[in-house]
Amino acid sequence: MNIPGASANMISELELDLLLRELLQEHGYDFTSYARNSMRRRVSRLMVIDRFANFQSLLYRLRLDTSYLQRMVEELTVNVTEMFRDPSVWRNIREQVLPVLATHPFIRIWHAGCSSGEEVYSMAILLEEADLLHKSLLYATDLNPAVVENIKRGVFPLSQMKQYSENYIASGGVHDFSRYYTAKYNWAKFDEKLKARMVASTHNLVSDRSFNEFNLILCRNVLIYFERPLQEKVLQLFDDSLEKLGFLVLGTKENMRFSSTVKRFIPVDYKDRIWRKMG
Repeated sequence: MNIPGASANMISELELDLLLRELLQEHGYDFTSYARNSMRRRVSRLMVIDRFANFQSLLYRLRLDTSYLQRMVEELTVNVTEMFRDPSVWRNIREQVLPVLATHPFIRIWHAGCSSGEEVYSMAILLEEADLLHKSLLYATDLNPAVVENIKRGVFPLSQMKQYSENYIASGGVHDFSRYYTAKYNWAKFDEKLKARMVASTHNLVSDRSFNEFNLILCRNVLIYFERPLQEKVLQLFDDSLEKLGFLVLGTKENMRFSSTVKRFIPVDYKDRIWRKMG
């Protein structure tokens, strides 16, 4: 997104350090291992959108206005997603992963960094169509409390449903996508049956530990915003959280090939970044 004046308002490295230290020490949000250039762009973008004359004004607002913290966290975390995004990935999950999970008496799936929840509802639909939803639990976590609340509501813009329906069909869906939601005004409310199998909560990939043993973990388009050491730390967290022979799905621009954890995984589909833990 190009915003007039954004480059002129780009904050300095020192200012970024000061802000990140403030967020960590005063509020417990650790962005220090996120890709710095991306962080600088996002903070600078926020300054332009909210019309701060300088960095000091931004810091002053953060310190005095407790409600502004949530606004800042929403802007610094990336919440752009869609249902059945990258349809070939979902087709692969439908055809190669779910038949394996079907052999388990109970299925535990973790959507890490799940943003506003479109991916979690996509998975619930796949499980429902495979007659597996009744024996599944989907753990949806994100750093941002606001998007976690949206998962609990299960409400998304009606204007997006055409694109989501196309993605769904491209992923191998055979039903009318509208069967899964009720339209009301400009919103689509998804079936309560889908939401009933979800557990949504905040979780910080930077600092929080493993909290269960999963059959499948999806963390798509999150690692690309982390520096290499943090990527390594998070991949180790996923390794610790996956059962043997469990599956890990990353974003299509992400890779674990250079991680020390890769020796315990084999690619199920390298192009779609689906891996299976063997060791």
